[in-house]
Amino acid sequence: MSDLNIGVLGIQGAYEKHALSVSLAGAKAEIIKYREQLTHIDGLILPGGESTTMTKMMGFRIGYEDILAFAKKRPVFGTCAGLILLGKGIEDNRVHQFELMDVSVTRNAYGSQKDSFVDNLNLEFDPGNPFHAVFIRAPRIENIGKDIRVLARCEDMPVLVESDLYLGASFHPELTPDPRIHKYFIQKIMEV
Repeated sequence: MSDLNIGVLGIQGAYEKHALSVSLAGAKAEIIKYREQLTHIDGLILPGGESTTMTKMMGFRIGYEDILAFAKKRPVFGTCAGLILLGKGIEDNRVHQFELMDVSVTRNAYGSQKDSFVDNLNLEFDPGNPFHAVFIRAPRIENIGKDIRVLARCEDMPVLVESDLYLGASFHPELTPDPRIHKYFIQKIMEV
């Protein structure tokens, strides 16, 4: 078990499932609801959910500026709506993006809730051992900057990407019993 303490933003989305995945990956998980909690975590997960709702909820107990200040120094992993928040260039003024990853995304690009699907992805860091990925109202990564590394694709579109401090997924790795992507994030934190 790692001594790392990984925070999961607990304002909306499947944050409890992410906390379980962090535990399965060998680190301590803490649900983050207050800005004061950011001072004693090593990395932060921005879960899926609804990006406009998450934007509205920031500021009550934990603010946009608090998360941005943390994210400029420590690793952050965004899944689905969390990826939208990490990225830039969304054409919806209801969503306040952190613009930390040089990726532009389109919200709900794979369709509505009823269009959800599962696909087996080949992970660059674990080739030959497919990851069973769950896509729910998933954002599509449209453009990536030169500092972005693609770790997995679905139908030739990037769905798992990283840069120096950040990791982003269009899908929900927390909805499977497979902790490999969370382990990868933990390894990323250990290398900072």
